[in-house]
Amino acid sequence: MSANFDRRSAIKGILAGTVTLGISTGFASVLTSSEEESKLVSNILKGRIKHSVARWCFNDFDLETLCFEAEKIGITGIDLVGPKDWSTLKKYNLVSSMCNGAELNLVDGFNDTEFHEQLIKNYTEMIPLVAEAGYKNLICFSGSRRGKTDEEGWNNCVLGLKTLIPLAEKHKVTLVMELQNSKIDHKDYQCDKTYWGVELVKRINSENFKLLYDIYHMQIDEGDVIRNIKENHNYIAHYHTGGVPGRNEIDETQELNYSAIMKAIADTGFSGYVGQEFIPKQKDKIASLKKAIEICDI
Repeated sequence: MSANFDRRSAIKGILAGTVTLGISTGFASVLTSSEEESKLVSNILKGRIKHSVARWCFNDFDLETLCFEAEKIGITGIDLVGPKDWSTLKKYNLVSSMCNGAELNLVDGFNDTEFHEQLIKNYTEMIPLVAEAGYKNLICFSGSRRGKTDEEGWNNCVLGLKTLIPLAEKHKVTLVMELQNSKIDHKDYQCDKTYWGVELVKRINSENFKLLYDIYHMQIDEGDVIRNIKENHNYIAHYHTGGVPGRNEIDETQELNYSAIMKAIADTGFSGYVGQEFIPKQKDKIASLKKAIEICDI
């Protein structure tokens, strides 16, 4: 028996139960319409992947609208949302799956001691706020290389981040450094290869520092996505998607097989979030988001 049939049968049972329990006929009639039944069925996801979406990719929508649509699809987290918007997420039973707001920008990061004082101040203030809100992940960045060797970059990152790790451990917050490509989008970014990020995680040596493996970025800079995920999943706290080339829809218009990638992620036992971080080209952007979730809902 197919999973779709099982879920549809379950929904029909729920709907029948509402009538048995005496829920108002108006409500029952709405729920039993074929259109609404279809929506309810589509929102029951398989559960092997926890889904989120990056706020900035859907800036055409106000946050309330995005939250409303995300909840309907079955998404449970919004990535890259700071404290001022957390109350909106909570209205829709969504979490800030990857918090932001402590970073300076993408180029001035922990690999340069010039920025440590301000970064340490920002993260020292933000870590307790993340914990108080009940969230787990806070993004950070290496910054641009600016001529530094790998060793210089690692040493500087360790110096800055290890100052913050005791606070992160105390509050059970994970600092998560994003892997980004330096070939197309973020020229000179230092944490641009899996090996670089993994080595930094090993040197920090704390469960409260891990990587954001951005599949789009890593396909551009190194490829071999599934093998790298399988070999390094213990160092990864979060994933981002994006179509290659172009960072648009993750469908048949691009070169990555996201269903296979999601299966590989799920097979590692990963329990964090996979965030959709593509820029929709289609006119119906919510339909693009829904399709992306369907592709990744393995």
